[in-house]
Amino acid sequence: MKTFMPKEADIKRDWLIVDATDKPVGRVAVAIADALRGRDKPTYTPHVDTGAFVVVINCEKIKLTGNKEENKIYQDYSGYSSGRTETKAKEIREKNPERIITQAVKGMLPVNRQSRQTLKRLKVYVGSEHPHAAQQVKELALNI
Repeated sequence: MKTFMPKEADIKRDWLIVDATDKPVGRVAVAIADALRGRDKPTYTPHVDTGAFVVVINCEKIKLTGNKEENKIYQDYSGYSSGRTETKAKEIREKNPERIITQAVKGMLPVNRQSRQTLKRLKVYVGSEHPHAAQQVKELALNI
């Protein structure tokens, strides 16, 4: 019996779409991270990138459960002393709603070179319009 190892030429990357309307951030981020890494495929191998492209639409309508809209804080650091800024999730949703999903998915990927390449396949858009219709995008099944 031999162990199957996918080769770079054998990898077929699908395009998946997620509508984030009224879905909890964490649950959507888990499904996206698994699809980006290829964990939803039977050919998954941890050291080989077999994942898909994921397009997220309506990111401004994602649901933050509990009091996270007011209490969750996103931190930025400019690199200078006293250069740390804290921003509430409510302000992030108004200014840059893509960041909520991107940062949640990034936190669920392993910290290595492969995950930095994997995150480049995540496309997040405000509204229901996206420029990837030519790629024959399929719906990602969310068990929420």
